[in-house]
Amino acid sequence: MPNDPTKRIDNWNTKYNLERINAILTEKRPKMFEHVQAQIVSLTSMESQVKQTLDASGVSVIQYPFYLCFGREMWALTRKDISGASMALEAATLIAKWVSRGLGQPTLEAIRSQVFNVPAPVAP
Repeated sequence: MPNDPTKRIDNWNTKYNLERINAILTEKRPKMFEHVQAQIVSLTSMESQVKQTLDASGVSVIQYPFYLCFGREMWALTRKDISGASMALEAATLIAKWVSRGLGQPTLEAIRSQVFNVPAPVAP
């Protein structure tokens, strides 16, 4: 029978066997925890630097979450080993996105330059 419902249920149960999944997670959990701990230190350091840049720029505290989102997106790019001209273009794209959402371009550029040490993109 081509559409045997019991076979489909058996496949589902095999794929989502909680005992198997828990065994895998028990083995991997310590390394996952170490990795998260290391990244949290880096993330909180970046967020602190972004806040210092926002303080220096005179940005209202109510706008901090939006600028921090921009900072987190930049941080994610740095973790993907993007650098040089490619990183500058990615940063310019993110800046354009956040400017269209109402954030100040000079402040975003300050975060890009001061926190992430990414220069402005060079025109071809």
